Amino acid sequence: MKQVAVVIADLFEDVEYTSPVDALKEEGHKVITIGHEQGETVTGKQEKTQFNVDKGIDQVHADDFDALLIPGGFSPDILRGDDRFVAFAKAFMDDKKPVFAICHGPQLLITAKAIEGRKATGYTSIKVDMEYAKATYLDQEVVVDQDQLVTSRTPDDLEAFNRESINLLKK
Repeated sequence: MKQVAVVIADLFEDVEYTSPVDALKEEGHKVITIGHEQGETVTGKQEKTQFNVDKGIDQVHADDFDALLIPGGFSPDILRGDDRFVAFAKAFMDDKKPVFAICHGPQLLITAKAIEGRKATGYTSIKVDMEYAKATYLDQEVVVDQDQLVTSRTPDDLEAFNRESINLLKK
């Protein structure tokens, strides 16, 4: 069993949170949601998903986790405005721990300056941002880079995203 951190703020893409989290839990992994404050309520942009976060960012350290999930929507853009989340994500990349980012999720990695030289994908509107960050953008349903980084473009790619994320945790 691996312990997976999920960084989250309001306006996340509902299914880009629920689908990977359900898949991870089905495989027996423990999922811990991390927001600005422990117990705060976050709501997805479709308003279908609402929950209280498990831990505040000041209560956790990357060393406590085996992997990181970054759901898309507007949440990654909100999180990248907070240096604590940027440093948290960067620590996973620097330590070569698995990172799963879908849709706008790579925005947090761009701000962390952690995707230079990496192959990745994301929502089409962040393609140019990824290229400016010196990542190689691939328009594919899922991209796995260096047995560490799993990225996908949209909710349509969730089956492949979940499969490759789960596979990476088996290594």
